[in-house]
Amino acid sequence: MNYHVKKTGSNLNSGTEKEPFLTIGKAAYVAKPGDIITIHEGIYREWVSPKSGGTSAQRIIYEAAEGENVIITGAEVITEWERDGEIWKTIIENKFFGDFNPFAEAIFGDWLFKTDRVFHLGDVYLNGHSMYEAASMDAVRNPKKSETSLEAEFSVYAWYADVDDYNTTIYANFQGEDPTKGNVEINVRRFCFWPENPGRNYITVRGFTMKQAATQWAPPTALQEGLIGPHWSKGWIIENNIISDSRCSGISLGKEESTGQNEWSTIHTKMGHQREQEVIFRAVNNGWNKDNIGSHVVRNNLIYNCGQAGIVGHMGCVFSLIENNHIHHIRHKREFEGAEVGGIKLHAAIDTIIKNNVIHDSFRGVWLDWQAQGTRVCNNVMFGNDSEDILVEVSHGPTMIDHNILLSGHAFKTLSHSCALVHNLLAGTISIGNELNRHTPYHVPHSTSIAGMTRFTGGDDRYYNNIFLREKDDKRSDEPYLEAFFGNNILKPEEITPFTNPVLTYPVGTAVYNNCPGPDDVKPWDKIQRRLASSSQPPKAQEKEDDNKEEEGKPAYASLSNPDPLAVYIENNVYFNRALAYKKEKGSKLYENSGIEYEINREAKMVIIDITNPEMLMENASDIITTNILGYGFQTEQFFEKPDGTPYCFDTDFFGNSRGKEAVPGPFQVTGKQKFEFSFK
Repeated sequence: MNYHVKKTGSNLNSGTEKEPFLTIGKAAYVAKPGDIITIHEGIYREWVSPKSGGTSAQRIIYEAAEGENVIITGAEVITEWERDGEIWKTIIENKFFGDFNPFAEAIFGDWLFKTDRVFHLGDVYLNGHSMYEAASMDAVRNPKKSETSLEAEFSVYAWYADVDDYNTTIYANFQGEDPTKGNVEINVRRFCFWPENPGRNYITVRGFTMKQAATQWAPPTALQEGLIGPHWSKGWIIENNIISDSRCSGISLGKEESTGQNEWSTIHTKMGHQREQEVIFRAVNNGWNKDNIGSHVVRNNLIYNCGQAGIVGHMGCVFSLIENNHIHHIRHKREFEGAEVGGIKLHAAIDTIIKNNVIHDSFRGVWLDWQAQGTRVCNNVMFGNDSEDILVEVSHGPTMIDHNILLSGHAFKTLSHSCALVHNLLAGTISIGNELNRHTPYHVPHSTSIAGMTRFTGGDDRYYNNIFLREKDDKRSDEPYLEAFFGNNILKPEEITPFTNPVLTYPVGTAVYNNCPGPDDVKPWDKIQRRLASSSQPPKAQEKEDDNKEEEGKPAYASLSNPDPLAVYIENNVYFNRALAYKKEKGSKLYENSGIEYEINREAKMVIIDITNPEMLMENASDIITTNILGYGFQTEQFFEKPDGTPYCFDTDFFGNSRGKEAVPGPFQVTGKQKFEFSFK
């Protein structure tokens, strides 16, 4: 059945093109597998909650009519304002909000950092622009510019809400604008497109503008709300949408409520990481597997102006594809913060592919937390992110990071094992650390079944054929320094405690690994790694035992008595403008100057990469990198291989051009002076 929805329709109609429904919700109530719901031009102020899902053979498709602007919003227009001195106020009866008043709901959850004030799920919009929640009525009358917001000039557009048993009174400073003209909206609904119940599978949502949802903070240990999301289902396609102004997260691919709901913050009896372990085991025992959860496609969306994350998800993101999205200005207002902030923030992204996205001007680009096993991050362009472009935290890998263009001041940070960086361009620093107090799971390859748990000594990383591009006028010392894990501020000796968890950082390059053993340092498991290059199976127990006998007294693994980092494999990288190489690297090429320049043209909305001296790259062409060279992750004993289990062979470049017999370092198979342009319009 093909249903139609129009603003001129009626929910008493049959839903045909000639007799359309009035609301999307009506169509979502009657839709069955195989149905297509076409929504026509207009603003739909409703929460769409599909009653049914489709099947792999018969999806339910929700789509905007071709060429028509369809907006789904969680906000309502408020025109009844009255002056209160230099500001305005409106008094709204609480029954207007039904059973959910976002101005009475505080932003709350695990890993939300405490501040000296409370923020709420409600928001006020002037001409579609999200205003700033003030801490008091006086701060509305006398607003001060934010010192941290990416739009400091607009931060004086402030509001404050007072909620009692009967009314919600909102005070707002519109800086001279008249709110009685219908140009002011407020949050009313928590979601735009979200099934109330899990298990609504195989739904496609395409072509909409969705905005202004009062979503709650989305930690990995609670229901992870999003403006749109599958709510613990399988096989959704979310494509070609414009998603903005979610109070916390835009798209959620995350978990549901029954496996845990902020128990760290509400019960106060166990550490947060232990609560997260419990969440994972509950999920495994209740059907978290490839048959039931994940395998989503999120592509070609524009996502911006969300307070926590553009895309968030714990466990529900497994086996998914996230591609060709433009994500920017996430946590742009810098109001509240916590450990779940990023353009893309995923936990347990097993066999998930993140590719061809442009992510910029956010607090962090991509944050992979726990169980980034079989995950691939490739062909992305990132810049202007505060913290770093990519962070991999407490994961045992293997995690593949290849053919990315990373231009923020901090390119990559890891507190993990078994990350492989291949053919990337990195213009920012690398930071590394360990985590000896947290144990996280690793899995049977290409599965959610848990194979074991352990902590993090660091190491077992690989760097092949990357370009490290230091700033020409970088006046920093070449010596290492310690940074805070959150915020990247350089730490003084007196600021370092056992609870600081600092990360070691150098100026651009791989010298940050200088204290890690290399492949020629005698460790029995290194020999196993090398034998594995010609094998199709992980090592047998007897092989490990024999190798241990060869080097008696030299431990093959990190243990409680041996917290040293595992060996790293770093070869054939190019270092421009005095970028710093790992001291044991084989085939490193270091230059005082550079063969590449780049420009971020915000006016034209372009990133331009200019190959000014191609010979500096072409003369350093080397072997094609394959799974046989990369080997397998030490803890997981899983090969660096594609999510479908087939081997990697990086014989094509960023654009899919053949690399021939030898690979030029960096994302592009350079053949001469060339200029590459990447649009972020």
